[in-house]
Amino acid sequence: MTSRLALWATVATIVVGTSVGASGQTHEVTKLVPGSAFHGVHGLGIDKSGRLFAGSVAGAALYEVDRNSGTAKIAVPSPEGMSDDIAFAPDGTMAWTAFLTGDLYSRKGDGPVKKLASGLPGINSLAFRKDGRLYATQVFLGDALYEIDVEGVKPPRKIMEKMGGLNGFEFGPDDMLYGPLWFKGQVARVDVDKAELSVVADGFKIPAAVNFDSKGNLFVVDTALGQLVRVDPKTGAKKMVAQLKPSLDNLAIDDKDRIFVSNMADNGIQEVDPETGAAKQVIIGKLALPGGIGVVSDGGKDTIYIADVFAYRTVDGSTGEVSESARMHADGATLEYPMSATAKGDDVLLSSWFTGTVQLIDRKTGKTREMLHDFKAPHDAVKLGDGSILVNELGSKSLVRASGEHGKDRTVVLGGLEGPVGLAAGSGGTVYLTEAFAGQVSKVEANGEKTVITKDLKGPEGIALAPDGKLIVAEVGAKRIIQIDPANGTITEIAANLPIGLPAAPGGLPSNIPTGVGVGATGVIYFSSDLENAIYKVTKK
Repeated sequence: MTSRLALWATVATIVVGTSVGASGQTHEVTKLVPGSAFHGVHGLGIDKSGRLFAGSVAGAALYEVDRNSGTAKIAVPSPEGMSDDIAFAPDGTMAWTAFLTGDLYSRKGDGPVKKLASGLPGINSLAFRKDGRLYATQVFLGDALYEIDVEGVKPPRKIMEKMGGLNGFEFGPDDMLYGPLWFKGQVARVDVDKAELSVVADGFKIPAAVNFDSKGNLFVVDTALGQLVRVDPKTGAKKMVAQLKPSLDNLAIDDKDRIFVSNMADNGIQEVDPETGAAKQVIIGKLALPGGIGVVSDGGKDTIYIADVFAYRTVDGSTGEVSESARMHADGATLEYPMSATAKGDDVLLSSWFTGTVQLIDRKTGKTREMLHDFKAPHDAVKLGDGSILVNELGSKSLVRASGEHGKDRTVVLGGLEGPVGLAAGSGGTVYLTEAFAGQVSKVEANGEKTVITKDLKGPEGIALAPDGKLIVAEVGAKRIIQIDPANGTITEIAANLPIGLPAAPGGLPSNIPTGVGVGATGVIYFSSDLENAIYKVTKK
């Protein structure tokens, strides 16, 4: 557990409200882990007046951050606000990239938002030259550098491609473009007029972004090592300025040469003194963007296992203490944007529809046993007694069994599912699943026979089997947690008016980040709030 997370060991539980079900049973809803401002934080930018802006892809919004109060407000909402990187033109115009949709936007002052380019999937980083010309790159979903028409009339002009992931870049005092090559561990200099690239410095693990201060010093963030490094652009000599945490994404430097660094896993921004390396937190979250959860009870203690998109974390069900097992892009870590989670016995399964991955983790050691790829938008997975893994594939509308060596044998157990999202293991190879688009909860036997238990629900997502045999479901479209009797389909409302159901990011899947539910041995219910980045606890009164 990290030192910062250790400070959260004594989190006070916040009582949110009570709910009375149809049976007259009252439940108390409490916030176990407080929320945070962003839904993952990426690009940073500072305007001429010193205002700090931050971008979020999954949150599909561009935020203005108050450095003094450590708070943030939405400056440009979804859908146009999705932003992976931010840049300011000499005249003050702000531009940003919408990674998932492939769009690039701009806005001058408080004027209207203008779309400058589209059809560029993975559009990632951008920067203005001193003369006001704008340049942008595709990374991850492409690998190319373009000049963008600031009027949005002419199509993007491709300058170079296959550079190695030219990420968060900046124009230097010499009017050359400097940026990190994510996949090569290098910092490069690009003459955009001649389309020529040369290496300035190498030996980085995963360099994510660079920026210049007023003195011409070049600073680089290494996301894998969590380091802020100063690089001499003439000699390539490197000096570490500050040791931070991994999952760094971007940086911005103000007119007083104060350096601000974003961290995806911390959902936060730090200010770093380049002279001393001292860092202070401007804003931070305990969780990044919690999706699916699994709950296991040991000796009367509930532990919640969370797919936190930019990290894999656990929460103590009693105290709310957050512990961390892995974070995205950290050196040596095995993690691929986890969005769903189930936990049972010694196993935790994480799924990511974004990367098509299902990851099997030893619950007690935290070590990865298997990393299974090439699923079609997997939304949840459970391990059966015979060692095979069942996966809800939203992309193929199927329940798929992965078996054999390293799960390479894939067979369809059941097809024709409408938005399969949540999955919970029953007995004897039986599973229960939710179909978010069809509004159904069903039981599926080991032989693939399907029985619809309940229908006409509004966006059911997370599902868990309670100790009494009842099903607990997050009915996200109705913003409530319900109990379903699998024997007859009877529905009992457990808690209503809940902060769940983050709208899907443009370019993403309609199911977006699933709301997870889990149940402890005593019947305590836990659920994730994708709206608040929080974890809630529901107990009977």
